[in-house]
Amino acid sequence: MPHRDSFSLRRWSHEHWVLASLFASLAILVGTIVPGFASAMRGADAAANRSILPLALPPLQLADARANAASRAWQVVTVQSGQTLGALFEQMGVPATVMHQVLELPSARQALSRLRAGAELAFDLGEAGELRGLRFDRDEAARVEIVAANGDFKEKVIERPLERRVMIASGEIDSSLYAAGEKAGLGPAIINQMANAFSYDIDFTQDLRVGDSFQVVYEEVWRDGERLRSGEVVAASFTNRGKEFTALRYERNGKSEYFDLAGRPLKKGFMRMPIEFARISSRFNPRRKHPVLGTVRAHKGVDYAAVTGTPIMAAGDGRIAFAGWQNGYGRTIVIDHGRGYTTLYGHMSRLGKYKVGQRVQQGSTIGYVGATGLASGPHLHYEFRVNGAHRDPLTVTMPKPDPLTGAELARFRATTAPAMAQLKRVEDVRLAAR
Repeated sequence: MPHRDSFSLRRWSHEHWVLASLFASLAILVGTIVPGFASAMRGADAAANRSILPLALPPLQLADARANAASRAWQVVTVQSGQTLGALFEQMGVPATVMHQVLELPSARQALSRLRAGAELAFDLGEAGELRGLRFDRDEAARVEIVAANGDFKEKVIERPLERRVMIASGEIDSSLYAAGEKAGLGPAIINQMANAFSYDIDFTQDLRVGDSFQVVYEEVWRDGERLRSGEVVAASFTNRGKEFTALRYERNGKSEYFDLAGRPLKKGFMRMPIEFARISSRFNPRRKHPVLGTVRAHKGVDYAAVTGTPIMAAGDGRIAFAGWQNGYGRTIVIDHGRGYTTLYGHMSRLGKYKVGQRVQQGSTIGYVGATGLASGPHLHYEFRVNGAHRDPLTVTMPKPDPLTGAELARFRATTAPAMAQLKRVEDVRLAAR
């Protein structure tokens, strides 16, 4: 018995060792495989939650071609004041014969024959200096690209659509219209347009008061996501001394004008003030003491002090009745506006281009401020006469233009309704911000 038990113990111990070894091997194998499998499963779950976009890389040859194209630098030249196209081509080393070839192209002849200072031309020149290409803007909405081809040139016009964005702004006067306009984000062009629209009713040098306010709807011109310039004032309102004036742009007979709410043109027969950037130095006064002669002498007009050379404008449409030297007035222009109205402009440093008998339009430059004749300093002496009798230019009742009527008035109201709504919105925002 003891012998048999001893043999059985040895036999089972051997089998147990074999089984133990087998199970240990299996455990090691499972321990190795399962973590990797689990990681693979986690990777699959993560992959399900993200998108993979293949990024196609360009062939090396194509990439080299692009690099070579980029190395062809366009040389941009800005036209200087007084510089001709011939001088520009000579500066770039391009022969005049080539320039004449280019000018045979319709778009080139149209744009390059009237170059303006500040315009830009881009030249693509080869290694030997030959002209391979030329680019320039024909206008704001079109660019011309000219390419050399087999000894000749071909043009391609690239349209560049313009976008007009409607903007709104408002402000309050605390010193001047220009200061308030700049504070509201307006550029000089928009401020000038607004001032000109209301210039028949408001004298911005005398009538402006602190607390006056304005609202304006205007356009900005954009191209390819870039702002080019200010556009037109679409509508504006101005409150001066508690009285509100409104200007609405409306196109009539192919020409844009400004009208009030009733459809009457803001443009009167005469401008209240025929000069900008000036101050009143002497008013209409029947018993004024003359600053040079020292005697009491009726001052039958208004004097506007301004820098010598400041442009003087025709106060209204008319015909030049006199242009030359007139006693104490010095260099003088007299305009006959018809219906008994005449205006006189004295002490000019020089006259404009208009001669006696020529027609002149309101706002045209007829001369420049000076101190000729009996004058103590540079200024414009301005007179307003009705049937030969002098009237105070600052207070005389100006003749009113006829308002729109009938179908034209209905069209005006329909066309300007959106602008009126925007003006109202600007006013509501301004009042809410107070």
